[in-house]
Amino acid sequence: MSADASASPAVSRRSRLDEVRALQHTLYRTAKAGPGRRFHALWDKVFRRDVLWRGWVAVRANNGAPGIDKTTLDQIEREYGALRLVDELAAELREGRYRPLPARGVLIPKPGVTGEYRPLAISAVRDRVVQAALKIVLEPVFEADFVPCSFGFRPRRSAHDALQVIIDEAWRGRRWVVETDIASCLDPWSYCSFADCAA
Repeated sequence: MSADASASPAVSRRSRLDEVRALQHTLYRTAKAGPGRRFHALWDKVFRRDVLWRGWVAVRANNGAPGIDKTTLDQIEREYGALRLVDELAAELREGRYRPLPARGVLIPKPGVTGEYRPLAISAVRDRVVQAALKIVLEPVFEADFVPCSFGFRPRRSAHDALQVIIDEAWRGRRWVVETDIASCLDPWSYCSFADCAA
């Protein structure tokens, strides 16, 4: 934990978290109440200091590798300061000066397949904080529209939850399971435009 984070009283950290949760609940309730509603004022929520701080906490907890700038989480805490990073990101976002760095590309082994690799893009820490802040603001809006049978990439839902629904439905007498899988959906050929693919 950074020195500047530990300098804040626990009550202050808790109240910041509560304010972010309150924001998320408000966004969710608003989106749920009006499924066709368009949100025109979300950007100002992204560069709120408490939202960006919550983004930093999420990035720090993940303990990921450095991006293209080679800046590590420990370096930010020791040499730069997490609060300083959050304040600078808030100012850059507010003033329209923020520009993400290119992602660092690495190849990682495919699990269970010897000799095969998949590409992975690693964003710089500062960009991951902004991405986390965007997720904090956008996720409740989209969550309000998802149907109960959707489990992929959703908070507090997993493949185990989907499996439990299948088991429960089987006990109720259901006999059909529909499974879809798009093999190699992230292969390079899948990124071409329709015009490129048609050529």
